[in-house]
Amino acid sequence: MNYIEHIGKYFLMLGQVFKRPQKGSIFKDSLFRELDDLGNKSLGIAAFISFFVGGVVSIQTALNVDNPMIPKYLIGFATKRSIILEFAPTFVSIILAGKVGSFITSSIGTMRVSEQIDALEVMGINSLNHLVLPKVLVTVFFYPFIIAIAIFLGILGGWVAGALTGLFATKDYIDGIQLDFKQFFLIYAMIKTMVFAFVIATVPAYHGYYVKGGSLEVGRASTQAVVWTSVVIIALNYFLTQILLS
Repeated sequence: MNYIEHIGKYFLMLGQVFKRPQKGSIFKDSLFRELDDLGNKSLGIAAFISFFVGGVVSIQTALNVDNPMIPKYLIGFATKRSIILEFAPTFVSIILAGKVGSFITSSIGTMRVSEQIDALEVMGINSLNHLVLPKVLVTVFFYPFIIAIAIFLGILGGWVAGALTGLFATKDYIDGIQLDFKQFFLIYAMIKTMVFAFVIATVPAYHGYYVKGGSLEVGRASTQAVVWTSVVIIALNYFLTQILLS
């Protein structure tokens, strides 16, 4: 019953989040601030991890495809499919859930325990709309751009790894990337990214907004937010894959 209560409160929270913003200029300032905190500051970690994971995937594939009867272009093909279909949209989102989710929960939770949210409500401001909606818009519309960069850098990292180790030729790798290219796979990755981005913004916001106690409880709420955001992303990944690729 406790889980049902939290699910109900979460959807009631979303109803307040998507009400019309109070004032355009204030909302715009909040939007650009969140773009810097949640968007620009997430580019570095996503790019770094994607580049090296792409290299690891290509090296592992090359080491396992050592049969002379198996064409070398399958290394590029496997790297491309792994990065586009699963690593970039799903695992980068989980990484961002850890970084961004804890930030969202701690920032909103600190405002709650220090009674800043109560002050906003006393002034007649819809605190959920004011605090959460800019985060939702930034994550949903900016994170596909981050994932697109992650896809590019992951494939580039695979090529760099091959060039440095000599495990496969550049031509074979490029042939594998071009083999059986389907545009829908990119659309599939972007759809998953936007759904996961919505979860990354709203689940931690829920944990932060309804936290009770002091700074210790804010820390616990941040941990819970990261765990539950990752769990929801993994569960949704299963259902989205079934729906979109079946």
